[in-house]
Amino acid sequence: MGFGGSVSAMITSLKNNKRKRVSAFEKLERFQKENNDTLHFKKSASKKQLEEIRIKTKRENQIVWIKNLVFLVVIFSILFYLINLL
Repeated sequence: MGFGGSVSAMITSLKNNKRKRVSAFEKLERFQKENNDTLHFKKSASKKQLEEIRIKTKRENQIVWIKNLVFLVVIFSILFYLINLL
């Protein structure tokens, strides 16, 4: 009888399906119960410092956005030029 491998695989599959699995909801509940810590910051910033940080990050984001835009325009113009040559 040449079905020993398939029977063995079936038995293994049944054994693996028997084990207790932890659901995602149980993991989430356990995580929420364990991590009730509050955040403590040792340093504080004044309103002026927060405003400077906000302006600085907005400026940095704007520079990155412009660089990306320029890069895309250059790439599309090169592609447009190459397509028109064909």
